[in-house]
Amino acid sequence: MNDLLEKIIRENKDAFEEDAPLGHFDRFESKLDKEFKHRNRFNRKFYLQLAASLLFVLLLGNQVRMYLAPTQADLPTLASVSAEYGEVEYYFTSSIDQGMQEWDQLSKDGFISEADQKMMTKELEEFDQIQAQLQKELEANPDDERVINAMLEYYQAKLSVITLIIEKLKEVKHQKMIHNETQI
Repeated sequence: MNDLLEKIIRENKDAFEEDAPLGHFDRFESKLDKEFKHRNRFNRKFYLQLAASLLFVLLLGNQVRMYLAPTQADLPTLASVSAEYGEVEYYFTSSIDQGMQEWDQLSKDGFISEADQKMMTKELEEFDQIQAQLQKELEANPDDERVINAMLEYYQAKLSVITLIIEKLKEVKHQKMIHNETQI
């Protein structure tokens, strides 16, 4: 059988090698379009490319925003005015950081309620807004004593508030510990 098939192919070789009739490929393509037309409604590749493009644009926009937005390091500090002011600023910021560490520890120990936590977060946000405003003013007027004094008063007020709250919470903690010891 194989030999017969091979013999027929060799005898009709010229018929197999001729070009397709005119318009054959157009008719074939139109039949394919009709057959797969319902599949083209949801072109998955197109939507994936669109989503990737949107994601790229969003990420690029975020990178540009981060590049152009001033960072905390770009904003002026009292250390840019003089070394003495820089030392004072360092004292206040390190004391504030230490107070916040104590706050975090008291929070972990369970002595701070959800309402107190929200109140402190709100206070810190207000202090951050004031600090940003003062830093803008310091950038505009680096030699203005009023702005420098306002920054120093800001640090003193923030440290006082944090210290007062921490001390009150420590008193509450101490009272709870004493109360619990007498209950045993």
